[in-house]
Amino acid sequence: MVLKRKHNLSSQDDRNPASDVLIRWLIRRDMDEVLAIERGSFEFPWTEEEFLCCLRQRNCIGTVAELDHKIVGFMIYELHQSMLRILNFAVSPDQRRDGVGRQMVQRLIDKLSQQRRREIVLEVRETNLAAQMFFGSCNFRALSVLRNHYDDTLEDAYYMRYSLKDSAEAYKPSNRLRDYGADAA
Repeated sequence: MVLKRKHNLSSQDDRNPASDVLIRWLIRRDMDEVLAIERGSFEFPWTEEEFLCCLRQRNCIGTVAELDHKIVGFMIYELHQSMLRILNFAVSPDQRRDGVGRQMVQRLIDKLSQQRRREIVLEVRETNLAAQMFFGSCNFRALSVLRNHYDDTLEDAYYMRYSLKDSAEAYKPSNRLRDYGADAA
């Protein structure tokens, strides 16, 4: 199997391409590139009007990932009292698996705090296995199935959540020797 890299990195340059990504606010002049990524990523893409209508809401924020002055990903999310909700998220097909999406998710995770917003939620189409796997690898967990969730199809969605509490439990250090000794006693 041959893996094709989209970046020409010399042997002296071992940088991760995603390390050069700038994550910033989405601005109006980004819309053409964002819409191109949207259309290249989804069977039922949002329209420009849907983006603009969403971004006019006070609690809605748009960010983009930019690499070499080109938009390579975007995320639209809502701020709620105790959580963040991802509404739309995509990485350009030619930049997938380069760490761009993970960096965008990590930026959102960094906005969480024990005192205020403690979780991130989103819905993922049942047929979007790539997104399910990606968010699962970022420690999101599927909590429930939302039956007939989408207006454009009768498709179900998975309701997924990243929680500070869940992630703390997932990486809780343990003393295996002490635990082993407790079983022997």
